[in-house]
Amino acid sequence: MKKLASILIAGAICSCVCAQTRSIAPEGYEWADSLVYTPMSAVDESLQGRTVFSAMPGNVTVNQSPALRDSLAAYIGRNQGRTVNGYRIRIFFDNKQNSRSASESEAARFRTLYPGYSVYRSFANPFFKVTVGDFRTKSEANVALRVIVNDFPTAFVVREKLRFPALDPKSYTVDTVRVLRKIEEL
Repeated sequence: MKKLASILIAGAICSCVCAQTRSIAPEGYEWADSLVYTPMSAVDESLQGRTVFSAMPGNVTVNQSPALRDSLAAYIGRNQGRTVNGYRIRIFFDNKQNSRSASESEAARFRTLYPGYSVYRSFANPFFKVTVGDFRTKSEANVALRVIVNDFPTAFVVREKLRFPALDPKSYTVDTVRVLRKIEEL
């Protein structure tokens, strides 16, 4: 028991010393936070709608019960229309007499300015709405909003139900890393 207590105390002292030495930068250097961008993996569209069994290469033989294949097909069928909570950007929201044509023209203008985003027009009595994009998180929507608000000043982020959107191959995850850098003197 005494050995265990002494090992725990030694470990705590060592971790405190290591933490203190890491936070003190050598002379002429300073700690700085740096952002690391890691590309997100995209969904492989060549496999969309296929099962594991139909994607097997060459002459692989799978011996299984037909009930398993039927169960997998039923599971895929049940979840096809499933939705998730996500975010979109509303660029148009109006209930005037010419709102239908105005929403069509705003949607067309958005498509020409930002061809990479999906555009959705809807009517919820008495409002015509135009929302754009499929964002998994509010922070992704806010990043896009900063750009879109230049052309559509009344745009704002809304929470909506989305179908499972494919990951954008140009999407990145951002992480903060602490680095030691040399202080540049002017």
